Amino acid sequence: MSEKFGNYFLKQPPLNGGPVIPQRVPIRPHPRGKVPERKAYFTKVFRWQRPEGETHEPSSVEVAGTFSHWEKLPLGPNGEPGSWQVTIENIPGHRTHHYMLLVNGQPVYDPNNDGLAIPHGPEETRHQLMTNRGPRVFMLFAQSK
Repeated sequence: MSEKFGNYFLKQPPLNGGPVIPQRVPIRPHPRGKVPERKAYFTKVFRWQRPEGETHEPSSVEVAGTFSHWEKLPLGPNGEPGSWQVTIENIPGHRTHHYMLLVNGQPVYDPNNDGLAIPHGPEETRHQLMTNRGPRVFMLFAQSK
């Protein structure tokens, strides 16, 4: 009995397969007193491909979203015929962003989206896409390592 009792205090594995008490790791203060804040950001490449069979060149291809405060950011040709892209850096991580792709100022479907969301607020309502389930905007899960 005293051997088992001693194991609880010494945090050794118990004899004869008894319960294991998890060992707590001591929390040590940061050497300078304050834990540095982690700012998590990530980069996303937005792409748009002209639909097959369509030959008309759009006058503008843009993306707007919560990561740009709904400011329209232009996509440029990426070298392939009928294909546009833009790389956006420093998107705040660890949250879900809403966005829309706009061709000639009109919302278009993005096959690379992370999901659809109901628009909230005037900016999202202004850029919404009508679906068979009602108005929607695209979701971007901002993940960072």
